[in-house]
Amino acid sequence: MAWIIKASSDCTIVQNWREQPPSSYSLKLHNLSQLENSTAFSDPKYQSRLFSSGGHNWRLVVYPKGNEKDNGNGFVSMYVEIDSKSLMIFTPPTEVFPELRFFVYNKKQNKYLMIQDVEVKRFNALKTVWGLQQVLAFDTFKNPENGYIFEGDQCEFGVDVIVASPVTNWEILSFNEKLPDPKFSWTLKNFSELKENVYTSNIFFDWRKEMLYPKGDSRADAKWLSIFLYLAPSETPKADEKFFVQGPVRVLNPLGSNHSARQLNDWHTESNSGWGWSKFLSLVELRKVYLDKEDALNLEVEFEVVSATKYSTMI
Repeated sequence: MAWIIKASSDCTIVQNWREQPPSSYSLKLHNLSQLENSTAFSDPKYQSRLFSSGGHNWRLVVYPKGNEKDNGNGFVSMYVEIDSKSLMIFTPPTEVFPELRFFVYNKKQNKYLMIQDVEVKRFNALKTVWGLQQVLAFDTFKNPENGYIFEGDQCEFGVDVIVASPVTNWEILSFNEKLPDPKFSWTLKNFSELKENVYTSNIFFDWRKEMLYPKGDSRADAKWLSIFLYLAPSETPKADEKFFVQGPVRVLNPLGSNHSARQLNDWHTESNSGWGWSKFLSLVELRKVYLDKEDALNLEVEFEVVSATKYSTMI
């Protein structure tokens, strides 16, 4: 069960019970009253030894009676401080964005009260300390009946400092709308005398080819012209890879107008590296209108948009 105890324009603080101990650092105090006495006439805080998390060194800082300078009077205040030396390893000095979770152990519940500001914090050379000034009301914390003080005068604090690893898995998708040579033309001479069921163009635009079925493919009868655009075998997309192609495929009218055209708007994938039309144009209409005086059929593909994707190292 989780509940919000404070929400404002700059932070949202959430409390929750958790059985799992802190993963980054635990601070157990065997004599809280003696610690309070030792800091009564100085800065009333305790700084832990350095611990490592996410490639950096940190300290847990606890104010059992609150940090009065940070509006924490009457509460337990808890902070994390990064060792500034670990920021200077890189040039320029780095920034770290950890997720912070603070813990106070409750013996009665046998669980940890977890308090978290859900926003990640930016640690850098100018801001080396982040935390919560009002973790738990001091009166609630100090009352032994509530379970935070146990076995005489003992208590336990802790923290998770979770530093996300740098991004290693990414992709950048772009759509190229200004191609250097967007058109490809293909002429099939003596079309009426073609005997084969399928004809394939040369590879064009680096890695695409066109396939033409003069008598229709297996999904159409012999009354249709079928046209498909394929990726060359050497450029078949890898698993989970894809390319987008947009643009018209035209059977050209020898009179220079009223071309028969269809629009490609398709993604080419490993399982489907080709797209097209089984019934692009009826052969009756083709013979009437689209063969030139030398019985040649002229085709044209124009690429308006082609996608490109850059990947990080794939799994």
